[in-house]
Amino acid sequence: MDTSDLSNNSETFHNRLMDAALEQAQKARDAGEVPIGAVVADETGKLMASAFNQTIQMADPTAHAEILAIRKAADRIQNYRLLNMSLYVTIEPCIMCMGAVIHARLTRVVFGTRDPKWGGAGSLYNFAADRRLNHEPEIISGVRENECRTIIVDFFTAKRLKNSR
Repeated sequence: MDTSDLSNNSETFHNRLMDAALEQAQKARDAGEVPIGAVVADETGKLMASAFNQTIQMADPTAHAEILAIRKAADRIQNYRLLNMSLYVTIEPCIMCMGAVIHARLTRVVFGTRDPKWGGAGSLYNFAADRRLNHEPEIISGVRENECRTIIVDFFTAKRLKNSR
């Protein structure tokens, strides 16, 4: 991805990285997992890690796309601090994932659609705005919102139809 001519806070920059997260969500869907994808990128837009939900496949309740992408990025740079990096994820991170974001010191979280049942970045809880915590990542929501919402709504609609037969 050539992002050399883009500001790291431009709509085009965010859309391109969310496209990468959406590709990961499609992999999750194809694997029968809840279709959530995540990528970690540095400030220039270079992809450091990508992942999709694998809770079923790995039999691990912590195998959320965000957690797996954070782990891969940390392993890649051999540092548990992901300074000057951003997490792009198709749905608002849950409280577990927001805890990992804060511990990793990610600069920014960019997500597609809100999660009113589990969201930890503004919908149910807002960890990023809690001044009692030692890090406050920037939150940007609504990037490729329709595409991010559609993939998850379609997944659960199909699942309900299958289970009702």
